Amino acid sequence: MKPVDFDGAETYEPDEGWRRVSLAGSDQFSFEWFEKPPGHSSPMHDHENEQVCLCLRGELTVATENDEVVLGQYDSVLLESEEPHRVENTGDELAVGLDVFAPGRSFDFWTERDE
Repeated sequence: MKPVDFDGAETYEPDEGWRRVSLAGSDQFSFEWFEKPPGHSSPMHDHENEQVCLCLRGELTVATENDEVVLGQYDSVLLESEEPHRVENTGDELAVGLDVFAPGRSFDFWTERDE
């Protein structure tokens, strides 16, 4: 067993106010808790990992090149491997979500990423 205490977990901010926390995971899957301030959007990007984005609080709009969905509390969406997408807080309050990646990935995706 490999527990991860939330308060002691690895944390980083790719942008101001966009906080991500690495939860328990492995090379096969990883979990990242995140919060986004109102109006914040990740850039359009893709990755080898399949991704499930789950909205825990607030409102998140997940957009691909061809579609867009608004997630409310406990709604989720599957993003396929290499599918370009962005996630935006289109609500008026702080949004909180959980991303699940398979295979798992490290924080290097954002910290080592070229803009």
